[in-house]
Parts: sequence; structure tokens; C-alpha cells
Amino acid sequence: MAVRKLKPTTPGQRHKIIGTFEEITASVPEKSLTYGKRSSGGRNNYGKMTVRYIGGGHKRKYRFIDFKRDKDGVPAVVKTIEYDPNRSARIALLFYADGEKRYIIAPNGLQVGMTLMSGAEAAPEVGNALPMQNIPVGTVIHNIELRPGQGALLVRSAGNFAQLTSREGRYCVIKLPSGETRKILSACKATVGSVGNSDHALESSGKAGRSRWLGRRPHNRGVVMNPHDHPMGGGEGRQSGGHPRSRKGLYAKGLKTRAPKKQSNKYIIERANKK
Repeated sequence: MAVRKLKPTTPGQRHKIIGTFEEITASVPEKSLTYGKRSSGGRNNYGKMTVRYIGGGHKRKYRFIDFKRDKDGVPAVVKTIEYDPNRSARIALLFYADGEKRYIIAPNGLQVGMTLMSGAEAAPEVGNALPMQNIPVGTVIHNIELRPGQGALLVRSAGNFAQLTSREGRYCVIKLPSGETRKILSACKATVGSVGNSDHALESSGKAGRSRWLGRRPHNRGVVMNPHDHPMGGGEGRQSGGHPRSRKGLYAKGLKTRAPKKQSNKYIIERANKK
């Protein structure tokens, strides 16, 4: 999991920094766990563009990822570590003892041939998924559920990890990558370790074309538009846009948009660190 900087043989190579892919052991995904992913191009079911700056990009196959890890008590062997175009992390193909195959997010330090387990009886080792009530305090975790059996929603992208800091009755207190500290039911599952491909943050695309391959179209700022296109547009020369706001006139960039009476507010002990 290192990165390599290329020689500036072309303008596109000059600033290009990409991963080495040295941990990847298979180039073709498991066919039974994939399906063709259709892209919308930012259009809704009427063909009207509802999200700007999306479209094009390379074809992708979606890999079904097991975020629930509900196959308790059945050992699984790591068969391959693979690239997934739909996420920043790498994925691992597990062969269970009963013959079933599943993909999981590959944590840091996972190797081909290792045996993993999920469930309350599993040991708190890298790659094992177990209820947080069975994980020692201070352990680094990822793939965290918000409700028991719902499947992992938190801490899933490359290099991320959370820390289980303490327990309060039926709840565990965890510190999330954003800096937020919140309570989550102890019965919720989490996977031990941090998400792999931690050098993803060091990568640099090197050219605009790579954004197009990822399905991102050019994004122009509201300040450079005309007044009838955006509330921040217009002005003589390089005028600033006045109060930062969205295209529909709603204040943005600093305005707190979280609902003040949101039900989950009571579980948040400390808000995220704002830079």
C-alpha cells in the first residue's frame, strides 16, 4: 500500500501520484457477486437533469459487499484482495466453510490465506466482526452499524478508523474520524482494525481527464456565473458573490443545516471538529 510518483514525460504524468496495487491478487471479480451498474448521468426518471456535473465515465460492475457480516460462527478464508471501482477501499473475497462466497471491505493488514470469523464468539482480531459489547475498550474499529442487524454505515472509506473509547450502560461511546464522539448501542456490530488502502489520500490524479473517467463533469462556481444563473453571479470584473449561498438562494458554506430537533441529537456527545 504505497504510492508511486511518475516521471514528467507528459503534462498529465507530471503531477500524477497513484497507488502501486501491490496488494491486489486478482484482476477479475467473482461473477456471482457482481452486476452491471447503470449510470444516471444526473437525470431522473423523466430524463430531466436534477444533479449537475455528473455524466460519462468508465463502465463499472457493482460488487455486492457484505456489510452485515451476519454469517456468525462460520470460519471464512481470505481468497483474494481486489480493486473495487465503486469505493476508495480495497475489497476481499471470503470463502466460507459451507461453500458460500462474500466480499468484505479489506482492513489494513489483511492477507490472503487468513481465517476470519463473525459473531459474538469471534476473537477481537483484525477483520473479525463482532458486537461492540465484546470488543475491548480502546480498540480501533471500522464498518460500524447504527442499528443492530442494519449493516455497517459508518467508517467505510480508505484509511478511516474509529475508536471505542468507553461504555455507558447499553451504549458504547466511539470517536469517529470526523472528531465527533457519539453513543451507539452495544449490540451493534463493528469490524476490528482500520480500513485498508490508507495511502489513498496521497494520490493525485494529475489531469482533468481522470475526473472524466470517474464520471465527473466540469464544475463551475456560482461566482463566475451571470446574475440570472446564480445568486452569487454578476458584478464588474472579479467581484465576489456577496453572501455565500446555493443556486436556490439558501445560505451555504458555514450555515448549520442539521435539524435542531433531530432524534439522534441525544446520542451525540461532542460535535465534529470544524476546521
